[in-house]
Amino acid sequence: MADIKAVLLVGGLGTRLRSVVPSAPKVLASVGKRSFLELLVGQLRSQGIRRLVMCTGYLADQIENEFGNGCACDMAIEYSKEEQPLGTAGAVKRAQQYLQDVPDFLVMNGDSFLDIDFGRLMEFHRGHKALATLAVLRVEDTSRYGTVQVGGNRRVTGFAEKTGTDLPGLVNGGVYIFNHSVFQHIPEQPASLERDVFPRLLGRGLYAQEQRGMFIDIGTPADYARAQQLCDSLNEAASKSRRPGAVAGK
Repeated sequence: MADIKAVLLVGGLGTRLRSVVPSAPKVLASVGKRSFLELLVGQLRSQGIRRLVMCTGYLADQIENEFGNGCACDMAIEYSKEEQPLGTAGAVKRAQQYLQDVPDFLVMNGDSFLDIDFGRLMEFHRGHKALATLAVLRVEDTSRYGTVQVGGNRRVTGFAEKTGTDLPGLVNGGVYIFNHSVFQHIPEQPASLERDVFPRLLGRGLYAQEQRGMFIDIGTPADYARAQQLCDSLNEAASKSRRPGAVAGK
């Protein structure tokens, strides 16, 4: 896993969470005794990923003051700071200069946690010679999510906007592997991975690997409260060191 470089998207404004986290980036919101971002960094470290780019924006200095160059947590951390909101795709595009030495790289949303084997996801991605691979998971109620449509050989065939209906389906888990050539498909202006980039990758090598582990985001006060209740389970999942051959999805 030492060859994998990760990108963490931590620049969001977190407006929906301001009522409970008024003066800090939402990724620094405490979950138990440590911040949510520390949980994600610990998950990467426990699986042997040591190189990390944090895409910062809102209250970026607080994040950089907390983690510095990563030495204290046995990581090598670089920062790609946006001066104005660029969206998830724009943030990845801005970080391109830090990713010149890797053919494929991992991207994670900073406000969600997915129990996942990163090495398995990378093996799947490379085995399918994918341009981009999404980690997806099946939920019983997709009313608050858009859904991902997956066909044969795990190729993504389409996306559906949230409908408000409580039907089961596959949803985006906020963890991706990108081949470096994906930058050719990301516009220079502010843009969203989910709305602007992934749809244009359909038919160009976009795949999905289904996961079965715990998933939670902290985007709303209700979800943040749920994360507090699941604190012990989240810490246990984040500290897993994966063994070769462990099965994490299909």
